[in-house]
Amino acid sequence: MKSDSPEAFLELRDLRIHFPTDDGLVRSVDGLSFKLERGKTLGIVGESGSGKSVTSLGILGLHKGGRARISGEIWLDGEELVSAPLDQVRKLRGKKMAMIFQDPLSSMHPFYTIGAQIIEAYQIHHDVSKAVARKHAIDMLGRVGIPQPDRRVDSYPHEFSGGMRQRAMIAMALSCDPELLIADEPTTALDVTVQAQILDLMLDLQREFNSALIVITHDLGVVAELSDDILVMYGGRCVEYGTAEDIFYRPEHPYTWGLLGSMPRLDREPTDRLLPIKGSPPSLINLPSGCAFNPRCSYADRTGGKATAEVPELAETGGGHLVRCHLPREERRSIWENEIKPTMEST
Repeated sequence: MKSDSPEAFLELRDLRIHFPTDDGLVRSVDGLSFKLERGKTLGIVGESGSGKSVTSLGILGLHKGGRARISGEIWLDGEELVSAPLDQVRKLRGKKMAMIFQDPLSSMHPFYTIGAQIIEAYQIHHDVSKAVARKHAIDMLGRVGIPQPDRRVDSYPHEFSGGMRQRAMIAMALSCDPELLIADEPTTALDVTVQAQILDLMLDLQREFNSALIVITHDLGVVAELSDDILVMYGGRCVEYGTAEDIFYRPEHPYTWGLLGSMPRLDREPTDRLLPIKGSPPSLINLPSGCAFNPRCSYADRTGGKATAEVPELAETGGGHLVRCHLPREERRSIWENEIKPTMEST
């Protein structure tokens, strides 16, 4: 099946990924839609359990064949993946789309060398000899900054540091020049110097290959560095979507305000306290009625009861900026300018 939306390299339409369990149905992703063009970067942010990683695995078709109930559409370069056979999606992995997983140590096979794993990935999609594939693996390790790549190609994952394993994972993901790269928490557990190097590397490689990039993280500092657009997820749904400038300078959802207020900033004194979001993320089995964020929202009582009675629609507020909130647009902007923003700037 071919897409009628040729301008978007990747497009999700009302994607739903649910998992039946003994305790009930887990609605990990519940009606997610977005578009991504070649050469652009989308940051997906939210707390643990919001559905970020499940979305990425769904795009790669890694839920297929399991217990997951998947509906909606995923279009990749004009090809629909949800209804596509598993073998067809498997052929696209590595060559058309690839992923940098959250924990490289657990994502790599401990019994095989780094080079052997890159060589295998390359030979699956290219009819070349092992010697040619090995040379390509060495070249890729060198390009991502691994010292002495001709020697380290024969090292095992446990012999690499955390930063080097992450670089090796990037080399493996990019070995076949994928047109879509998904990075799931690419800088987790890395020190800040290595984080900066990894982010610069990803940007350089994206510019070189003109690939579409999705960065999944809970770190707003990472998406500020990388992203053209940002999608904020909560309870398996998108609650706000816009350009990086919209999200950081004109946010309109109370959850986004909470994320921004809880982020450490260099323009604050080190002794200043962060502004945490009260409460805990909701259970994806028993979401609160109405707006899923209402038990934690300081402004739910301003909606005339809608917060607990109705699920808000994802509505545009101008210029492609989308917000899922019952508060009127002008009231949201007033709260941000007069209540939230001054508090963040003074703390």
